[in-house]
Amino acid sequence: MNSEPRRKRAGGRAGHAERSGYHAIEQMDWRIPVNPDRPTEPLDEAGVQAIHKGAMRILRDIGIRFLNEEALALFRQAGVRVEGDTVRMDEDFVMEMVGRAPRRFTVTPRNPDRALPFGGREIYFGNVSSPPNYWDLARGKVPGFMEGFRDFIKLTQYFNCIHFAGGYPVEPVDVHPSIRHLDCLFEKLTLTDKVCHAYALGKERVEDAMEMVRIAAGLTPEAFRAGPRMFTNINSVSPLKHDFPMIDGALRLARAGQLVVVTPFTLAGAMAPVTMAGAVTLSVAEALSAIALLQYAAPGAPCMIGTFTSNVDMKSGAPAFGTPEYMRATQMTGQLARLYGLPLRSSGVCAANVPDGQSMWETSNSLWAAMQSGTNMVYHAAGWLEGGLIASPEKFVMDCEVVQMLLRYMEPQVWATTPDDIAVETVAEVGAEGHYFGCQHTQDRYATAFYAPFASDWRNFEAWKIDGAVWTAERAHGIAKAILAEFEPPAMDEAAREALSAFVARRKEEGGAPTDF
Repeated sequence: MNSEPRRKRAGGRAGHAERSGYHAIEQMDWRIPVNPDRPTEPLDEAGVQAIHKGAMRILRDIGIRFLNEEALALFRQAGVRVEGDTVRMDEDFVMEMVGRAPRRFTVTPRNPDRALPFGGREIYFGNVSSPPNYWDLARGKVPGFMEGFRDFIKLTQYFNCIHFAGGYPVEPVDVHPSIRHLDCLFEKLTLTDKVCHAYALGKERVEDAMEMVRIAAGLTPEAFRAGPRMFTNINSVSPLKHDFPMIDGALRLARAGQLVVVTPFTLAGAMAPVTMAGAVTLSVAEALSAIALLQYAAPGAPCMIGTFTSNVDMKSGAPAFGTPEYMRATQMTGQLARLYGLPLRSSGVCAANVPDGQSMWETSNSLWAAMQSGTNMVYHAAGWLEGGLIASPEKFVMDCEVVQMLLRYMEPQVWATTPDDIAVETVAEVGAEGHYFGCQHTQDRYATAFYAPFASDWRNFEAWKIDGAVWTAERAHGIAKAILAEFEPPAMDEAAREALSAFVARRKEEGGAPTDF
């Protein structure tokens, strides 16, 4: 079947358009999306307080294990109870520390036009992060590789509906772990000009990442530390643990003024209580314990609370995503985030193995949960499969269609009620026997009245069949290939690029980050 997209004039880069005469797709412009809807709140005030008090009891009576000596020393200095590696803290301390986190901040990448303000109703979407495997229609499922990594970074830059470059969109296992972070950050910082993530995995990787972001933006060390330029996301080791490297990296980034997102991974029935209220309570306790530590060590450092609470398949133990329980847990966590005055991170995830119907209904459920919960940062919004074990370019394209629809859904023009929108005069003009296709009111608006898809096919069955009967994943495969063929990297200061290359070369000569193999 033919999977090449039909070419459309519009979208993309003007210079390339002049040379080639077409673009792969017509897409929406870059914008800062603002969610106009009131959050969905399944909990009443008593329910919110029940989860909050439950989290405080966990922190006071049960405690969290911190497998990091520096963290334990900081807690002792703060007067918190530390027994071995278990830390117990009371509500007054936790709330005082959480209250230090700023309510508003802006993360500014090397291109200031891509800056992302947080603290209001903004909602941003990011690429798939961290799968070890790659899948597309041509290769099938294969281990992650650098060329596939680059392709995902290019898709991340190309799509205006993707606002930040999260973790590695696929793990390039063909690059040794000691230098992988250097190659991956170099590609991120040169192939995108959007806000970038760096993994909090120990001293060398974190310090290298901060220096590379600083160099790419042409900043002095003082300017880099003056405001957030990048972010990391750390996960607890549920239940009730934070490990050494992530806490080490989070402390380094927080002290440098960079954004830290704390996201426990609590699967109800496996690493958390089987009830969703219990799983959310445990997740909140684990997140607040780390945020309290960061705010004690670096008061005023930007922090965000994350949710990755879902359930397992009780028949197999496999993680499930995009479920009704996942949606409610995300909404519930949103209520707690607002109680604490912290921005919220959630995800666009699924358990499906290929980009099929299941993948889209589960991902759509996850994305709608983000919309309903007041989420500000949506991880994994494009490209995620197999519960995070696969990244797929076809799924990336299909997800971006859904994300663009959400952006259109948030445009105030859709529900505008000016006299021209109410259109009583037009109703009178057309009357009971006419139609609206040819009237001036329609003609003036036909190009912008409705969302225009780039991957959906709205033709009838016969027209679709005559044109090759191309299924959605096949169509997305062709779109991804066309995008990659026309991709051009964003502009970058040549001196900054040379300095970045020199830094990477030097650090490789020094051995990069230590490994045990």
